[in-house]
Amino acid sequence: MMPQNLIDTHCHLDNTRFDTDREAVLLRAAQNSVSDLLIPAIAASNWNTLKSLSIQHKNLHAAYGLHPMFMSQHHKKDLDHLEKWLQSETVIAVGECGLDFFIFDKQSDHQQAKQFQQEIFSAQLDLAQQYKLPVIIHSRKSLDLVLKEIRLRPHLRGVVHSFSGSLQQAHQLIDQGFYLGFGGPITYARAKKRRHLVRSLPLDALLLETDAPDQPDAVHYGLRNEPAFLIDIARTVANLRDTSLQDIASATTKNAQTLFNIEK
Repeated sequence: MMPQNLIDTHCHLDNTRFDTDREAVLLRAAQNSVSDLLIPAIAASNWNTLKSLSIQHKNLHAAYGLHPMFMSQHHKKDLDHLEKWLQSETVIAVGECGLDFFIFDKQSDHQQAKQFQQEIFSAQLDLAQQYKLPVIIHSRKSLDLVLKEIRLRPHLRGVVHSFSGSLQQAHQLIDQGFYLGFGGPITYARAKKRRHLVRSLPLDALLLETDAPDQPDAVHYGLRNEPAFLIDIARTVANLRDTSLQDIASATTKNAQTLFNIEK
């Protein structure tokens, strides 16, 4: 039986890979119980596209931010631009922002590039706190530093998406009022650490996501990911926790509604 509704808390529906069939993608999502989608930005250049999509479709919710994997596209003036958007637009969160140290060559510390990442990330956290918005955080090889930044802002709330840290780090984030996003990677049998996290962590701290068009689940390996596949991630969580699909849908949807202030 299909659950009443699911929320995809991380989906890049503005990606050009959806340009030819975006409406069909949304129809398939609805047919698979996905009621709402959060679309985080990656750079200032795509904010207008996100705004247009969220106006056209009331169940699409835009977040605006500067993604750490696209630093070559960012400028410090984008932070001033972001603040103006937070003041004037309908914004559900700040993001996607964060730190990604995986992208650096291991033979070089790239200290200047890392420093720029940290400056842009820290400024976005300050804006989120100032405007009382949650943050959507991307973190690879950087979670301890991300935690340090979060602790400096005790009233900040948000989600670390595609979480892959330790159980200890997970509980530290939860203690700070953060949620943890899980998607396609948990559906792979070899993903033992992430699957253990999904089994062990409190259900009221979990969010579901696809990260479409990237990170497809095991059933759709090698294909373009899309929000309709969220149902397979929810089923995996239900199986791992030995509970019903409806229980997982109800709990994670409530979590998303609470964090992002989405109307029921």
